Amino acid sequence: MTSHLDFAGATFADGMVGDGDDTNEVADLAVEKHRRIVIAFVGMAFEARIAAGPGVLVVCRAAGGKLAAVVESAVRKGYRGLVSFGVAGGLASHLRAGDWVVASAVRESQTVRATDAAWSRKLLGMIAGAVHAPIVGVDVPVAEPAKKRELHRATGAAAVDMESHLVARVAAAHRLAFAAVRVIVDPAHRVVPPAALLGMRPDGRADVSAILRDLATRPSQLSPLARIAMDALAARASMQRVRQQLGPHFGLLDHG
Repeated sequence: MTSHLDFAGATFADGMVGDGDDTNEVADLAVEKHRRIVIAFVGMAFEARIAAGPGVLVVCRAAGGKLAAVVESAVRKGYRGLVSFGVAGGLASHLRAGDWVVASAVRESQTVRATDAAWSRKLLGMIAGAVHAPIVGVDVPVAEPAKKRELHRATGAAAVDMESHLVARVAAAHRLAFAAVRVIVDPAHRVVPPAALLGMRPDGRADVSAILRDLATRPSQLSPLARIAMDALAARASMQRVRQQLGPHFGLLDHG
């Protein structure tokens, strides 16, 4: 699930992508050329690179404490939407790595926040085979199939991640259009080995040395880790393809 499975290998950005020179230029141009602007909140650095595009300001979870301040400033500049984008853990048994969930709502403990219906419908129309179902947000990874099954039973959610509930809170506070679109990276039946959970740096990059150290002490993890890596590659490829399809503003409708 998000925030702990990025070890398949890539070049990463750090923290809030809007702070980088290239992306900042894109964001500045977007403010000038587009009347409707979207903030994309992601969990990991590779997701930030994929999410970036015209009309989109990307904030990574490493800068999550600043999300409310970023959104408050962005609203004054005409931003109209907030989207949670990236990978998620599967809870529904039929979902496989690379499958998409467009959230109908986001659950957090006993709180349920609906997503924007019109925006979500458009996303569903743009992503072939996407499932329209609730997503549950958590603050700690859900790594074991038994816990995934229990979470699915208790919430009815199809997927779990560690960002969507944060985005839902902020979107509600600022009355922004809100959507969550997530690709499955670890299916419900997949065990996430401890090495994968250790391999996440605070800035959203993979800590390969931590993974290798844990593998050295617990080599039995190698096989499940390899399966998780294959799932991660499938999810990333699907994410890159779908992000191109979504285009500027993640397909946000003009709500006027």
